[in-house]
Formats: sequence, structure tokens, C-alpha cells
Amino acid sequence: MKREIEFYETISGSCPVSEFLETLDINVVQKISWTLKLIKETYIVPKTYFKKLENTDDIWEVRVKISSNIYRIFSFWDDNNLIILTHGIVKKTQKTPKKEIKLAESYKNDYFRRKKNGS
Repeated sequence: MKREIEFYETISGSCPVSEFLETLDINVVQKISWTLKLIKETYIVPKTYFKKLENTDDIWEVRVKISSNIYRIFSFWDDNNLIILTHGIVKKTQKTPKKEIKLAESYKNDYFRRKKNGS
């Protein structure tokens, strides 16, 4: 089974995931790339790397840890094998900030609304 991964783009054409990746050290980007490859190619992905967030509108997070730093990239599914990455954060607290989950949910709603309207 092979999944596809795409980056969400806003209606104005900006890409929050790309913008996030551009702020990171090359070693972090390489680990994120490795994690995304694992998600694309592994049938059952360990929760260490990819996990559904509870009490959300079906938002998932790509999870990357390098030493004491924790990186999260929010995502959602479009059909069975397409994952849309919305945006990323450097996680500083135990709980995932609600405003980041809300942002991912709003990107998801925007994505499906525009897909339905063909734009």
C-alpha cells in the first residue's frame, strides 16, 4: 500500500507546511522527510510517527522528535490514501495547543469546500 502526501495551499496560494519547513534546520527537515516516507510506505504506521488527535474533526499529526525538540505537522485524510498536510509547529507544551487544532480544522474545511466547488 502506498499513500500519497500533499501540502495544503490557501486560497491565496501560500503553503503553510512549506513555510514551516523553511524555518527548520536541515537535519530536522531530513528527519521529517524520513518520517513522511515511512508514513507513505508502511501499512501500519506506529503512533510514534503518525497519530489521530482525539476530540478533533479527524485531524492527525505527523510526529517527529529530535533530542528534546518535538515537531508536529497537522494533517487530514482525503479518501483512503491521500494525506493533506496543513501546517507545522515546534511543540513546547505537553498538550497540543487548541488554536493549532482549530487552524488545522479550518484548513480542512476550506480544502473540502474548494474541492467540492472545483476551485
